[in-house]
Amino acid sequence: MLQGDVGSGKTIVALFAALLAVENGYQAAMMVPTELLAEQHTRTITNMLAPLGIEPVLLTGSLPARERKAIAGRLASGEPLLVIGTHALVQDATSFAKLGFGRHRRTASLWAWSQRKALGAKGEAPDILLMTATPIPRSLALTLYGDLDLSVVDERPPGRRPITTALRRESGASAYSSSLIDSSSRDDKGTSSIR
Repeated sequence: MLQGDVGSGKTIVALFAALLAVENGYQAAMMVPTELLAEQHTRTITNMLAPLGIEPVLLTGSLPARERKAIAGRLASGEPLLVIGTHALVQDATSFAKLGFGRHRRTASLWAWSQRKALGAKGEAPDILLMTATPIPRSLALTLYGDLDLSVVDERPPGRRPITTALRRESGASAYSSSLIDSSSRDDKGTSSIR
């Protein structure tokens, strides 16, 4: 389990582990709790990995059936692949031929424990990295997750900007979500696309 404040670099640690799996011919899954976060991670990681020629795949429940089926085919083929998604990663329709690494973001509930177990069951013994921003005392972590090692990121990376948290009304949330789409993903008509 990797514990650290928001913005401490937990996701980049998970990304390095996922890339190591892909580089060695395995599939890697990064599971997040919401579709918005999955989309944000996919955009950010796609830009980071472009020089390496690695393009992560987004898998969420709201994808059209045709796209989900195409992704399922790639996963079933054993193609080394980095997939970022929500609980859609652990649904029965999603089958990994060669899952070597899984990252699960939430740890503080029975539901999260069952999701971790379901993600681990998608492979033959994949490495699973749990991440949390919620401080968990070591003794409690050992009680809840006795089979895990606990690592703590206790400082932010140099130059990291402060994290701002905001509460938005539903109408503001969709406008905010739309503003997050990178202008480079817009076609000449201004239509956005998320990979």
